[in-house]
Amino acid sequence: MVDFNFATLIKKDREERQYVPFTGTFLEYLKLVAENPKHHSMLAHQRMFNLLVEPGVETIKTEEHPHLKRIYGNETIKQYEFFKHDFFGIDNSIMKIMRYFHAAAMKGEESRQVLYLVGPVGAGKSSIMEALKRALEASPDIYVLQGCPMREMPLHLIPKHLRPVFERELGIKVEGDLCPVCRYRLKHEFGGEYERFPVTTAGFSIRSRKGIGVVPPVDPNNQDTSVLIGSVDISKLDLYPEDDPRVLSLNGAFNAGNRGIVEFIEVFKNEVEYLHAMITATQEKSIPSPGKGAMIYFDGIILAHSNEAEWNKFKSDHTNEAILDRIVKVEVPYCLQLDEEVKIYRKVLRNSNFDAHIAPHTIEMASMFAILSRLAPSAKVDPLTKLKIYNGEEIVEKGSTKKVDIFELREEAQREGMSGISTRFIMKALDTALSESENNCINPLAILDTMVKATKEMAVNEDERKRYLGFLQDTIKKEYNLIIEKEVTRAFIHGYQEQAESLFNNYLDHAEAFVNVTKLKDPNTGEELEPDIKFLQSIEEQIGISGTAALGFRQDVTSYMFSILRSGGRLDYKSYEPLKEAIEKKLTFSVKELSRVVTKARVRDKEQDSKYNAMVEEMKQNGYCDHCCNVILKYAANNLWKD
Repeated sequence: MVDFNFATLIKKDREERQYVPFTGTFLEYLKLVAENPKHHSMLAHQRMFNLLVEPGVETIKTEEHPHLKRIYGNETIKQYEFFKHDFFGIDNSIMKIMRYFHAAAMKGEESRQVLYLVGPVGAGKSSIMEALKRALEASPDIYVLQGCPMREMPLHLIPKHLRPVFERELGIKVEGDLCPVCRYRLKHEFGGEYERFPVTTAGFSIRSRKGIGVVPPVDPNNQDTSVLIGSVDISKLDLYPEDDPRVLSLNGAFNAGNRGIVEFIEVFKNEVEYLHAMITATQEKSIPSPGKGAMIYFDGIILAHSNEAEWNKFKSDHTNEAILDRIVKVEVPYCLQLDEEVKIYRKVLRNSNFDAHIAPHTIEMASMFAILSRLAPSAKVDPLTKLKIYNGEEIVEKGSTKKVDIFELREEAQREGMSGISTRFIMKALDTALSESENNCINPLAILDTMVKATKEMAVNEDERKRYLGFLQDTIKKEYNLIIEKEVTRAFIHGYQEQAESLFNNYLDHAEAFVNVTKLKDPNTGEELEPDIKFLQSIEEQIGISGTAALGFRQDVTSYMFSILRSGGRLDYKSYEPLKEAIEKKLTFSVKELSRVVTKARVRDKEQDSKYNAMVEEMKQNGYCDHCCNVILKYAANNLWKD
């Protein structure tokens, strides 16, 4: 690093990034327009839509993806590369946002509407807004009238009576008028000769307020519309008349955001009178001029966001109808898919400086708590089963071949995802666990303990706190016990998958023969054999099925498997959830005693020691480090295989 030549790097970068902005007269600019008319007549919504679709759009037919079909049904899903790596579990919200921009780009009614995002804290509203602003900031420069405070489109110079000719020759539509400042300059500096008016290029910048205006909530006692539309410079009133454009300071958010974005943060924290400028900016595409000047043409994307409580309060007042009629509302709920929620925390942790080892299932257990807290209670299934269904897992009702319908669950809880534990709560818990780790490693037990402590300190009502603690101390703990029991067993048994598949195939053969009252043929000897009832019972009793219920279960399994085969599906031991559970319990039970000895014995003989070491190595191959492997095995020994 000492020998690295930074001077050469800086010089090379400067040469490669050398950029000479266009400067020329309007007449010279028209030659560029003739070469690419649509580019130069593009309005703000069209520009943004192009930026969002340019990285790529993947159209997914769910019938070709069973996992997605279980979540979305027969819908066609569009995934946008622009959002794909930063936003998870809110595909429906993103598709609605993109429908807004597409319609607005086509100059539909949406081009005269505010895009308003509403949702709970930490759901991603602000992040989506930031992504849109960053996209604009990284976009190519646009052509503007030099010195114009509104950075307006040069085509506004074309007189109204000549526009039909220009539009016909160039194949474009010119929309908008000159701002008061440029109109004054055209008349007094250029004698009305608009072809001499200088044109240049300009970029977008958040920090410099170039094409991006941001409106934070304003103190209700000190709301000044100059924040939105600029003001009259009183220091110039001694020099010029009150209606002279030279006294105008067009530096409000709408002025700065012309041809780009105006963002209203927590929009409804402002008094409604303060938002009246929004009415004309949307429908008439014009904003008031400071003082007594005429209306000013405005071409920009108006973005707004707030939480649901403020939205409900605002819409309940019928006097706000004019603004409500100009809003396209998109809900941004919390993520309700476990796998997608996990991706959120993995992304945030990748962007942090934490370098501690994270044991398998740690982030999954934290994510599970977040999603359980967001799910509405259902009379059809328990919360954990609902979580699995929402995650795209195929759940079959016990004693039936009927799958649980995800759409029925959603129908009974339409506000789901708009409340619960925020992503920030989970991230703070992960941060705390990582910060307090003494061995530079965190595991599910540590994160569950951290979340219990944080939940006890939460500012929520007592019933809610009890519900959350129930998830942490009962539901999730039990689920983790099942997961770790299977994981330790898998590590202990060589060829776990093969043994599970073997049990599955044997069960299927014997169950089919039993149901159809036929015999099986021994593949080696060709001998005909009776179905092995004891073998079938040894599997079924793992999930409490016995007696007359066993016949129904065997019939359900065989008919369900045939239905999968008829639809072209692939059979494996995970195909039918109740049978999968029974097979895994059978395998776990068969090794439980040996696992107990291996994990608990203080003094192991040579053979046991060898098996224990092999199990540890297998677990390390699966993502555990020495420390968390030791912690997990001790926990398993003390909690799963008690005497």
